[in-house]
Parts: sequence; structure tokens; C-alpha cells
Amino acid sequence: MDLSFDTIVLAIGPRDDDRLDDLARAVLQVAKPTGATVVLTHVFTGEQFSEIAEELDYPKATEEDVDVILDRHESVQYFEDVFDEHGVGYDVRGLVGDVSEKIIRTAEEREADRVVVSSRGRSPVGKAVFGSVSQSVLLDSPCPVTYVKPVDTTE
Repeated sequence: MDLSFDTIVLAIGPRDDDRLDDLARAVLQVAKPTGATVVLTHVFTGEQFSEIAEELDYPKATEEDVDVILDRHESVQYFEDVFDEHGVGYDVRGLVGDVSEKIIRTAEEREADRVVVSSRGRSPVGKAVFGSVSQSVLLDSPCPVTYVKPVDTTE
């Protein structure tokens, strides 16, 4: 059994700001000792992309400008700083479209050994009614998936 890791896809979204430390820790536990490259993947829906572009004072941004938007996005900067500090190689990949589809396609294209995702922590009923990016990735990923559970803030 081959236990080497070359590529880890870290999927982050616009609502992951409260769990960046947990996602970084999960990725570093595997990437640092194995020397794997992290593909920092940020997928926006069309609406999310427009909102973020507006917030970053880039109201005329198009999908072709996704890398420019990501260069200014705080969560991407956070991970770049963490990976630089720990000597972990990374690539940044910005995409616009169906979130789970783009994450799965990135994992396939990059021949990822692992995908790391988190969730908004919706209830099982919410997932059944509205769907779940994390659930789709867990079911359809071409490689194992590490799910980073949201911190329970109700305690």
C-alpha cells in the first residue's frame, strides 16, 4: 500500500473564515511530513464572486479576474503565510461555478491524494433540503477526503 502524498486539495470557501486554523492544522499534519504540495482551491458561485469582488473594491471583475480577487482575499493570504512559515509548497487555484463539481474536477486534474473540506455545519434536514458541497465531495471525490468538522459554538 502506497502511503505517499504528492498533492492535497484544500477546498476553502467564503464562509470558512471561522475555521481557518482548523483547516490549516489538518493540512499541515499531512503535507509537512510528506512534502506534499497543497492546491489551495477557492471556488465561488457566480453570486459569491460578485459580492467578494465588490467588497474588495473591484466591482467590474469578471471570472477571468478570479486570481486577482484571490490575491486580495484574506483567507488565501492567511494560508499562504501559514504554508510559507512551515515550508509547505502550494498553488492557488481560483474558480467560479458549481462548488462541489469544481473541487472534484480539481482533485481529478491534479491527481490529488487527499481533499480537505469543511462545512457550514447545517443540520441533517438542511443538508437534505438544500444539498451539501461537503457531502457531494465526500461521495464523489476520486481520492480520500478529510472532513474538518465545524467548531460547536453553542456550548
